[in-house]
Amino acid sequence: MIRTASAADVPAIVALLADDPLGAARERPGDPRYAAAFAEIAADPNQVLVVAERDGEVVGTLQLTFTPGLSRLAALRATIEGVRVRSDQRGAGLGQELVEWAVERARERSAALVQLTTDRSRPDAHRFYERLGFVPSHVGMKLDLSPAATDR
Repeated sequence: MIRTASAADVPAIVALLADDPLGAARERPGDPRYAAAFAEIAADPNQVLVVAERDGEVVGTLQLTFTPGLSRLAALRATIEGVRVRSDQRGAGLGQELVEWAVERARERSAALVQLTTDRSRPDAHRFYERLGFVPSHVGMKLDLSPAATDR
């Protein structure tokens, strides 16, 4: 079952985000900033944070963001972010179900395209998204503004 996340789901979502080598290095389960971020996400009609449940447990998550813009004839873009499936649930189709759910919500809102980024160190994720029809069409760039980055 895929449903809108609640504040009570935040610890499980953060655990999913931290459950891989990249996330383990950057997430801090228990940090109070997650609750504040959840409140902001929940209050924004252009943000959709969902969880997937199996047997009453949160086993997957993703965030879908809608961004209005002027380019592409004022196209609405949908961005999929933070897709995670609990390690013991991977390979059973849940990730595909989550992404397909997000694509369908984008269609319902008349988005012109669905986009996402995935870390270069995740070749399995690249293959997964390509299998679902996504194409590597752009080069993503980021500028880290975190305090740790500015101390370097």
